[in-house]
Amino acid sequence: MKIAALIPARFASTRLPEKLIQDLHGKSVIQRTYQSTLDTGLFDEVWVVTDHDQIQAQIDAIGGNVYRSQKEHESGSDRIAEALTKVDADVVINVQGDEPFQDKQSLEDLVKVFQDSSILVASLKTKISEDEAHNPNFVKVVTDKNGDALYFSRSPIPYNRDKIRNLSYWKHIGIYAYRRETLLEYTGMGKSELEGIEMLEQLRMLESGIKIRMVETQHQPIAIDTAEDLARARRLLDMD
Repeated sequence: MKIAALIPARFASTRLPEKLIQDLHGKSVIQRTYQSTLDTGLFDEVWVVTDHDQIQAQIDAIGGNVYRSQKEHESGSDRIAEALTKVDADVVINVQGDEPFQDKQSLEDLVKVFQDSSILVASLKTKISEDEAHNPNFVKVVTDKNGDALYFSRSPIPYNRDKIRNLSYWKHIGIYAYRRETLLEYTGMGKSELEGIEMLEQLRMLESGIKIRMVETQHQPIAIDTAEDLARARRLLDMD
């Protein structure tokens, strides 16, 4: 089974302009994401999929693999699906370009579930507090007894009607793993109703009957979305 990590890297960003080429102690965010993914040793190939010259130049500078995508895509999954015209892989891991500190154990656990031939898509979840569950920027997930996602929401789910103490809430971590055929099938669908309401692309799969196996992790990734996130990442590197 050939496994590839594809890193969608759109140049435009709202809260932190040009975030993927911001400096993190001599390397850009996207360079560190690429290198930390490669350093896990889990993948047959690692590619950055981008729409922009500056990001391509960053990866070219470290001898990495780059696929130039068209500019307009609905999501990162749509962007990496385009790259499958060049990348030959049975399983594709969608690694977020703004997460420069990849956790090997989480990615390894995600890859392992594909030893079960019935698994088509997998992703990660981690426990959060009830206060965190009320943050709409944290996407919550509930699963069935097999660990497959029942629903994702920006609202706290499940709704704690009877105020049960120590109720478990799970945050979705947006790293996806797909079988090649499933990714191509999914990205060929139109946007679904629930996807449009919650603005969560994974709901397109659930509405279409595609199961998503959720894998528990203790790792809380650092995503570079704001100037504060960038400063935090720099402080972490200072501690090394």
